[in-house]
Amino acid sequence: MSGARAPAFELPNVGPGPDPITLSDLTAEGEFVVLFFQRAYRSTPCREQVTRVGKRIDGFLARGATVAAVVPEPREQVDRWRERIDPPFPLLADPEGAVGPGYGQSVRLDFLADWSDFFGRMPLVAVVDARGHDPEIAWTYRSNWASDRPKTAAILDAVDEVADRP
Repeated sequence: MSGARAPAFELPNVGPGPDPITLSDLTAEGEFVVLFFQRAYRSTPCREQVTRVGKRIDGFLARGATVAAVVPEPREQVDRWRERIDPPFPLLADPEGAVGPGYGQSVRLDFLADWSDFFGRMPLVAVVDARGHDPEIAWTYRSNWASDRPKTAAILDAVDEVADRP
């Protein structure tokens, strides 16, 4: 998926920033966009990841990276997330789960997701390089199971690696 054009989107935003928000809005704020595609509203590892990233937001901003989390749930549920964890970056509702697959987010037997975390959407982190004319997906971390998440330091390192590319 690296090197592919980053698919454009427009999603409701319950966090800081415009509502709705587009990929163009996010790329206008920095050279890079780090998108955290989450599993579901009820996922504790998802909320924990967004909380950890929020605590390290200065590291992303220092690298010229804008951050946003995409939750495949209706706006009302995503707004409940915001009330609980209040991240300092956009928190996007994607009730149809339409954006994640374009960035490489996998879905395993989604109809069984309510029964087990082994099924449904797997978390994904994507770094978009917005320095060129068309933003491109420069790095991804595709999770293999619900709690598989890269450390925030590893994501910051990935932004640095992308920034070092010509």
